[in-house]
Amino acid sequence: MSAAQLLKTVELEPQVPQRASVIWLHGLGADGNDFVPIVPALGLDPKLGVRFVFPHAPKIPVSINNGFVMPAWYDIGDIDLNRRHDQVGVRRSAAAVTRLIEREIERGVPCSRIVIAGFSQGGAISLFTALRHPERLAGVIGLSTYMVLGDSLADEASEANRDLPILMCHGTLDPMVGISRGRSSRDALTAAGFTVDWHEYRMQHEVVMEEITLVGEFLTSVLG
Repeated sequence: MSAAQLLKTVELEPQVPQRASVIWLHGLGADGNDFVPIVPALGLDPKLGVRFVFPHAPKIPVSINNGFVMPAWYDIGDIDLNRRHDQVGVRRSAAAVTRLIEREIERGVPCSRIVIAGFSQGGAISLFTALRHPERLAGVIGLSTYMVLGDSLADEASEANRDLPILMCHGTLDPMVGISRGRSSRDALTAAGFTVDWHEYRMQHEVVMEEITLVGEFLTSVLG
């Protein structure tokens, strides 16, 4: 695996020897810098030794935005997120995230101490990748997000991650990814046998401090 094959990233190194990694994916139109300011607010014990990896999505034409080129994990062709997903783009991004997982393992972090997290589109790729990853991960976080290619999960789900800790949070006032989309994704995961720690907040397509605190508690739980 060459460095040229890896997504470009923003990385925050721990103050002590690294013992864990969080790979955090941004939403449509943002970049890897988007969630960097949140890290101090998570309240993690520095002794956990967590490296944060924030990759930049590739820039591609996005159909719903009249083909405008922007950072995106996959193309979106319809405002109704239930209708059609860019399968090629989803799987390409999942493969790119898998390469980042492999790099963390090469850097000495066991797969069982790697968390995949993401917001909106990034959350969709996080869920897709983590639940199909062949080795056990520490957990997955999906914020203001939804499932993509859910019909393939039954055949592709990894036995190693059947009991993977899953945290999902969503805003009841979200105008971009409606709360019903998040709830239906949660229900689909539950029906497939996964356990989802689900939380709703009175917010729009964003993150709030209470949610950030919860994410910090989740990371402490699965990495502590």
